[in-house]
Amino acid sequence: MPSRSAEVSRKTKETEISVSVDVDGKGKSDIATGVGFFDHMLDQLSRHSLIDMTIKAKGDLHIDDHHTVEDTGIAIGQALSKALGERRGIMRYASIDLAMDETLTRAAIDVSGRPFLVWNVAFSSPKIGTFDTELVREFFQALAQNAGVTLHVTNHYGANNHHVAETCFKAVARALRAALEPDPRQPDAVPSTKGSLKG
Repeated sequence: MPSRSAEVSRKTKETEISVSVDVDGKGKSDIATGVGFFDHMLDQLSRHSLIDMTIKAKGDLHIDDHHTVEDTGIAIGQALSKALGERRGIMRYASIDLAMDETLTRAAIDVSGRPFLVWNVAFSSPKIGTFDTELVREFFQALAQNAGVTLHVTNHYGANNHHVAETCFKAVARALRAALEPDPRQPDAVPSTKGSLKG
């Protein structure tokens, strides 16, 4: 399988973001967005997907974290889509129930070329520290839309909002890892009867 790595830079009046990914990495990350909790979550995404990620973001944090979080999701999604190319030889589908202490969250993914997010996650508080919990959904919406994946995330239960958010990132990471693994039975085939996973 050819190298599956890519770089994306994105600059607007609100944010300036650079992202590099290596899908066949070891889960190494170098992340600095200026949003501490978000950096922690992105580190989990990298570590548990085994996708090496370098992410640098400067955003209008004097307003709030929204633009930085959303635009980082856009850039990561674009980088993943670029790295995957025609999406040949991948498993394509995966799902996982991921437990963390009292919390259980499911993520299911189809690396289909058709972006869609189904989000069944509720937080009992609007904040985790200073981080807006609604931004967790905004990140995954941006990621799914720009990576061209169908993503379903469901939190079955959980009492701690940090754990709920973290299981979302870890579950998506593990589902991504499984879906992007090379399929030894069809290493050169696009896993679709259409012959294309470009939407």
